[in-house]
Amino acid sequence: MKIAMIGTGYVGLVSGVCLSDFGHEVVCVDKNPAKIEMLERGEVPIYEPGLQPLMAKNVEAGRLSFTMDLATAVEGADAVFIAVGTPTRRGDGHADLTYVMAAAEEIARVAKDYIVVVTKSTVPVGTNRQVKQAVKKANPALEFDVVSNPEFLREGAAIDDFMKPDRVVVGVQTDRAAEVMQEIYRPLYLRQFPIVVTDLESAEMIKYAANAFLATKITFINEIAALCERVGADVKQVAHGIGLDGRIGNKFLHAGPGYGGSCFPKDTKALARIGQDHAVPMQITETVIKVNEEIKRRMIDKLMDLCDGSFNGKTVAVLGVTFKPDTDDMRDAPSLTIVPALVGGGAKVRVVDPQGRHEGETLLPGVHWLEDAYKAAQNADLLVILTEWNEFRALDLRRLAKKMAAPRMADLRNIYEAKDAKRAGFETYASIGRPGFGTE
Repeated sequence: MKIAMIGTGYVGLVSGVCLSDFGHEVVCVDKNPAKIEMLERGEVPIYEPGLQPLMAKNVEAGRLSFTMDLATAVEGADAVFIAVGTPTRRGDGHADLTYVMAAAEEIARVAKDYIVVVTKSTVPVGTNRQVKQAVKKANPALEFDVVSNPEFLREGAAIDDFMKPDRVVVGVQTDRAAEVMQEIYRPLYLRQFPIVVTDLESAEMIKYAANAFLATKITFINEIAALCERVGADVKQVAHGIGLDGRIGNKFLHAGPGYGGSCFPKDTKALARIGQDHAVPMQITETVIKVNEEIKRRMIDKLMDLCDGSFNGKTVAVLGVTFKPDTDDMRDAPSLTIVPALVGGGAKVRVVDPQGRHEGETLLPGVHWLEDAYKAAQNADLLVILTEWNEFRALDLRRLAKKMAAPRMADLRNIYEAKDAKRAGFETYASIGRPGFGTE
């Protein structure tokens, strides 16, 4: 099948590359000439493990191409995917649908034959019906169907998530549209991955409900971690114990400095707003949003305690600033709350992150970027582990402690053990929801 993919951001590019690997002819469209030129050179504008070689493979095979010309991409296409951004709208918490609606109208103007318009972007309930109206208004003669096909890609594992999904959700109104989507996802049908075919509104709601639930799970264990610190329990043991219950499961029960990224903050706010608009307040989700922000601020208090009540004049080494490992995404990362507080308090902050510098140099002014954790620790008063990149999981703690002016560690991802830090020569070790030492 021929597929046009509007948008070469994270979702659009990953989806386009993977669909081309299914054997479809995919044309990715973007209005940014610099991005298209970059892609045509074989360069990937985002960091996602495995994406660049898979893209190169399918370009070479002639199944994948890039263009700024939507008309060319849509000509002869069986389906066109809308994969543009839906950021939180300033002031009211709504998802901004400007780009989605603009894409729908442009499709209507250039499409000539029957086409399936597939919304891949995360959009509020009712949006796909708005897309249908927008297309119909722009081109009343066009024969088309609208489909809701939300994405469930985890940054850092997106290719596996697309190729081996927990489920594919397809919201349709007609059998004809369902047949087109079945053909698009035929490789997954053949391997019997779950395909949920439902109505438009249910498909839209599944996406928001899933992300809100996962954000709730993260926030719950972070609140439990705070209580564990007060009562002397170990949150890792607690999480393990409750995670063995099949009704709960062990995923998303890792205590840390709060959730961030491109999905959870935006989607929880959007769901809360949808609830308010329909007079059904999402009270749990609203509380999750509030508590997650409080958790980030609580981390600042924890670090200040480790710095004897003041950041002024202290040298702090921060390991990891992206919202999670294996991505360069800084959107709503805990670091964007924590690091400015360090700098604002008078600390000299050194940052090490394998992929975060490109965005971080703009988002985190006033810090010094280094490539090596041991150099960052030289004469430092505090070492903070903020993102659990693999290269930070097996550091030589003894070497780190010897380099520091004051060997103190804040392990905000619980990747080390207090006994190992003590044996290595750290005088203070604090983590999330677990016993430490030197902080009494």
